Amino acid sequence: MKRFLQQWLIGTLAVLVAVYVVPGVQYQKPLDLVVASLLLGVLNAVLRPLLVVLSLPLVVVTLGLFVLVINGLLLWLVGWLMAPHFVVEDFWAAFWGALVISVMNGLLTRLTGSGSEGSSGSGGSRGSRRGGSGSVIDI
Repeated sequence: MKRFLQQWLIGTLAVLVAVYVVPGVQYQKPLDLVVASLLLGVLNAVLRPLLVVLSLPLVVVTLGLFVLVINGLLLWLVGWLMAPHFVVEDFWAAFWGALVISVMNGLLTRLTGSGSEGSSGSGGSRGSRRGGSGSVIDI
């Protein structure tokens, strides 16, 4: 439960940064931002793996860059589902917003060490730096 709450908080902060950095991504109330980050997390856990498998040839040909398009589409879907409380104006706003969210999520996960608990068992981030199984940049 603690790990889930940490990841949700990190995701919410990443979405907040995207709102301030990317024009075209907006929210009305803080609760809307929290719900949007929760919905984005659920869609990433449920829908994203299916989309990656279905588009695997494109992912392979583009050396994984098509995953950024999938992330952008999922953010755009969250904006569509939550309109007018959380708005993503167009695909490019969704694409750049997803890129910012991915980078911030990776940085915040690395800084807090919350992504390394499962790999070393001790909860420290020291072991994950050597093992190559560090945090995945994800929305």
